[in-house]
Amino acid sequence: MILCDTNILIELYKNNPQVIGELNQIGVKKLAISIITQSELYYGAIKKAELNKIKKHLTSIRILPIDLKVSNQFIQLMETYSLSHKLSIPDALIASTALIYQFDLYTLNQKDFRFIEGLKLYQSIK
Repeated sequence: MILCDTNILIELYKNNPQVIGELNQIGVKKLAISIITQSELYYGAIKKAELNKIKKHLTSIRILPIDLKVSNQFIQLMETYSLSHKLSIPDALIASTALIYQFDLYTLNQKDFRFIEGLKLYQSIK
């Protein structure tokens, strides 16, 4: 399974051919997102029609909750990286989800995550 960062879905919605091709290679059944990504996409919707499109699309993707294990991992990441690397709260929650579920993280901002010990960043199939 591959956990997609928010920027991957944003690029999908912008019809980025590289991201679309990569997601097609992976296959929708192997994709997941954090509930944080879901909330960021909802927050970024400009109008009701866009929000409804996002909601409909997300019914085909596994959405992972923030449970106690993810919360505990999140606190550990914040203690470890908030001062040294300015790890943001949403990125820490997404990374925590990937770590707990042992999924590779597909992101276009690898610099925001590459310092996190144990986190596997998805490398393009191509």
